[in-house]
Amino acid sequence: MAVAEKIRQMMEGSSWVRRMFEAGIELRARHGADRVCDFSIGNPDLEPPPSFHRVVRELLEDTTPRSHGYMPNAGYPEVRESVARWISREQGVSLRGESVIMTCGAGGALNVALKTILNPGDEVVASSPCFMEYRFYAQNHGGELRLVRGREDFDLDLDSIGAALTARTAAVLINSPNNPSGRVYPETTIHALGELLERASRRLGRSIYLLADEPYRRIVFDGVEVPSILAAYRNSMIASSYSKDLSIPGERVGWLAVHPDAEAREELVNGAILCNRVLGFVNAPALMQRAVGLLQYECVDVGEYRRKRDRLCDALGSFGYQLHRPQGTFYLFPRAPGGDDLDFVRKLQEELILAVPGRGFGLEGFFRIAFCVDDSVIERSLPGFRKAIQGR
Repeated sequence: MAVAEKIRQMMEGSSWVRRMFEAGIELRARHGADRVCDFSIGNPDLEPPPSFHRVVRELLEDTTPRSHGYMPNAGYPEVRESVARWISREQGVSLRGESVIMTCGAGGALNVALKTILNPGDEVVASSPCFMEYRFYAQNHGGELRLVRGREDFDLDLDSIGAALTARTAAVLINSPNNPSGRVYPETTIHALGELLERASRRLGRSIYLLADEPYRRIVFDGVEVPSILAAYRNSMIASSYSKDLSIPGERVGWLAVHPDAEAREELVNGAILCNRVLGFVNAPALMQRAVGLLQYECVDVGEYRRKRDRLCDALGSFGYQLHRPQGTFYLFPRAPGGDDLDFVRKLQEELILAVPGRGFGLEGFFRIAFCVDDSVIERSLPGFRKAIQGR
């Protein structure tokens, strides 16, 4: 056997996003790259802010000895303090650098957090639709993902979450703004979730963590504000990155932040620092750490994503698609005309349009469009979207 059975099973259930991305390679080879409209993967099309290039050039010209060597596994102390100041501003809870661990992106942060808290057989509860790599992240560390269905408006269904909590529950994992729906969970929901977890933790005799995946926090529209996780629940952790707001996903730099008043906070942080090392990350990239430490207040022009969102939503709505206008991210999640998401995504492929079936996010009957693409791709796709829904 070439690979472990567990990995073979993971490969068979691997990401629909990647499957569609690979289908796009085949379509481009057959029809030409300029004809295929690829909405399959959330790879930001906006360039990083000019300040990013300036800061990186200045850092590269710095010849201070050991500036590219190992640092403490949690990251440079000055960078951790810089990130903590920004988190304190966003979350409304005072945080020090000692509660922040610099990681290899938000995915690295989530794996560090889960390895730190999961015992074999523990469960992580998440609401669908969601990023289904969460299942692999939990399985990486002996746990299992337990999905519950969200509400029709894509808000969390707290009754369903409450019913899923058992003595095996180690964490509830949420993502807001949500990939793929673009939903921002309202403050009332977040505070009610915190109260629910407080009660469940007392009843079950274990601390259930609230783990928030927030790489899209700053990609929001129309004055929507993302509520504070730290203000709602003390046994909480946040994973984030600079992939979306600085448009540098390939640089793989992010952080994990632990609530300053979490139970056994110091032990939890020290465990996460150890896991950052033993998982093989060792530390986040040195150059990028120093760069983002100087760029906490910088962000891409979110108005560009809002404009793309409005163009697609208005056009698809006029064709007859049913969708919620996303409050954040750069994704649309319309209902699949006819109800079969896989069948409809295949119809779109006939029009040289690549989208991802909702089952790839734990919710059949929908499909995801990543609109972080050039305007020409959006315009070129519209006749195909119209034809696909008319011919269903």
